[in-house]
Amino acid sequence: MSSNALAKLIGFALIVLVLITAAAQSTYVVQPGFRGVQVTLGKVSEQFKPEGFGTKVPFVSTILPVPIRQLTRELNAECYSSDLQQVTVRLRVLYRIPEAAVVKIFQDYAGDPFDSLIAPRIQEALKEVTALQSAEQIVKKREEIKTRSLASVKQKIGDILYVEDLVLENITLSKELEAAIESKMVQEQEAAKARFTQQKSQIEADTVIIKAKGEAEAIRIRGEALRDTPGLIQLQIVEKWDGKSPLVIGGGENTGTNFILPLGTPASSPPVKK
Repeated sequence: MSSNALAKLIGFALIVLVLITAAAQSTYVVQPGFRGVQVTLGKVSEQFKPEGFGTKVPFVSTILPVPIRQLTRELNAECYSSDLQQVTVRLRVLYRIPEAAVVKIFQDYAGDPFDSLIAPRIQEALKEVTALQSAEQIVKKREEIKTRSLASVKQKIGDILYVEDLVLENITLSKELEAAIESKMVQEQEAAKARFTQQKSQIEADTVIIKAKGEAEAIRIRGEALRDTPGLIQLQIVEKWDGKSPLVIGGGENTGTNFILPLGTPASSPPVKK
C-alpha cells in the first residue's frame, strides 16, 4: 500500500471517529427522578430538561442532572435549653427540590442546597425552639419540638425547596443532667405510688364505716319495728314453725313446773323445763 493511500485511510478513520464522537456528544439521557440543567459555554439555560432522551450541541453543551425525588441527610444540632443546659439533637432531614426550582438551585447552590441552605436554617430553628424549653421538657416533648422546628424551617426557607419532615433520632444531655432527671422521675413515681396507697386505704376505711353504719341502721329499724309491732314476733315464730306441736307434761302436784317435749325428740334427750 502506497503512502498516499495509507494517508487517505488514516484520514478517513479520523473523520469517522470524529463523527462517532460528535454523535455521542450530541445526545443525552436524563434518568427518572432527575431533571437536566443545560450549561453551554458556562451559561446556564433557563429551561430544565425533562427525563428521557434528547439532543444537544456537541462539545459545547453539557447536561447536568439534579434530583427532584425525596432526599435524606443526617445532621447534628448543638442547642441550649432555657435553663442553660447543652442539648445535642441528632436528626434526619427529608427534603425535596421542586421541579420549578431546579435551575435556580443549580445556579445558587451548585445543585446541592443542603449544606449551604437547609442545614443552617434547621440549626437556627432548633436553637430558637429549644431555648424556650427546659432540658427535661425537651426530652419529654420530643414531638412538639419536632413540629415547631419543622414549621419554623419551612417558613425560613420558603418555596425554593420542600423540607418534608424532621426525624429526631436522639436527644443527648450531659451525664449529670440525665442522672438528675432520672432521679427526679423515680421520686415522682414513688410519690405517685404513695398517694395511690393512701387513697386506697382511705377508700377501704370509708367502706368499713359505711358498712357499719348500714348494719347499725338495720338493727335500729328492726328494733323499732319489733317494739312498735309485738305481733311481728309471733308472725316470725309461725313462719319458722315446722308444723310439729310440742308435748307439755306437768311436773307434779303443787310444783308449778311444766316440761316441753318436742315431737320427734329421742328418748335419751332431756326434757325442756318451762
